[in-house]
Amino acid sequence: MTKTAVVILNWNGKDYLEKFLPSVTMFSNDENTKVIVADNASSDDSIAFIKEKYPQVEIIKNDKNHGFAGGYNKALERVEAEYFVLLNSDVEVTKNWISPIIDLMDSNKKIAACQPKIKAYYNKTLFEHAGAAGGYIDKFGYPFCRGRILDKLEVDNGQYDQAKQVFWATGACLFVRSDVYKQSGGLDEDFFAHMEEIDMCWRINNLGYEIYCEPKSVVYHVGGGTLNKSNPMKTYLNFRNNLYMLYKNLPNDKLKSIMFKRKILDGIAGLKFLLSFDFKHFTSVLKAHKSYYAELKKLKSKRKNISRENNETTYSLIHNKSIVWQYFAKKIDRFSEL
Repeated sequence: MTKTAVVILNWNGKDYLEKFLPSVTMFSNDENTKVIVADNASSDDSIAFIKEKYPQVEIIKNDKNHGFAGGYNKALERVEAEYFVLLNSDVEVTKNWISPIIDLMDSNKKIAACQPKIKAYYNKTLFEHAGAAGGYIDKFGYPFCRGRILDKLEVDNGQYDQAKQVFWATGACLFVRSDVYKQSGGLDEDFFAHMEEIDMCWRINNLGYEIYCEPKSVVYHVGGGTLNKSNPMKTYLNFRNNLYMLYKNLPNDKLKSIMFKRKILDGIAGLKFLLSFDFKHFTSVLKAHKSYYAELKKLKSKRKNISRENNETTYSLIHNKSIVWQYFAKKIDRFSEL
């Protein structure tokens, strides 16, 4: 069995493959690692490009665009390796990006998932939004990172260079034990895209495993390659999937109160869009809540099937304050100030 399989999900991303596949193949070329492109039924000439320029790269073809979650689940069913690396197509990797993480995970079998330090491709002094130096959520489910509070990115001065247990690791570059990926149920395909890795990491934590960031490994991420933050579809997915994630995973004694308060916060966000005459994003928030209520029966079923034996330990990793309040009211914009 291969030690490490680096799997890049592609959908009409030939431009990114041309730009970033060279670094992946260059720095992932030892006998313990294989590089795979999982294609979500692209209509461009991505596959022809890979076959011509990178014949050593394995190709897995999905029958349609299953999104991020479904695309990976379908592809990883056909991959045999001890470790999966879910790598976005818009990531530039660096020399020695794999071994520090594999060494850390090999040394501690409780570590089921890990990410490198993620920095911004277009400004390499900054952390990158999608994962920075490891992810957390606050008590209302809002994600933030070491190195990124809401939309505020910190300059990387080595302040988060220690390996550290975190709540979630980014799907932009996610190392995960293949057996734990399967044990956890993988990515929830109903999410389609956005926050599905946080949802999966919550389930992995509940199984009693740990999630880390290992900053000895560094990659650079473009971000927003498929949907940028101005796209109403991204707003819809972020609001909807956050509700999905909270309902599925919150402890029983927190569920009603947190969901009620989160809905109020979403209402405030929707009102802000409305008062700004941003009707598309306002409508996206409404659609997100409509979808949540439409799927409530299914979410209840999923909730029943999630392990909760380590609920208390998992919940201790969640920031017990509102990151939104701390950012806007207390002007806290650095992780080290929390």
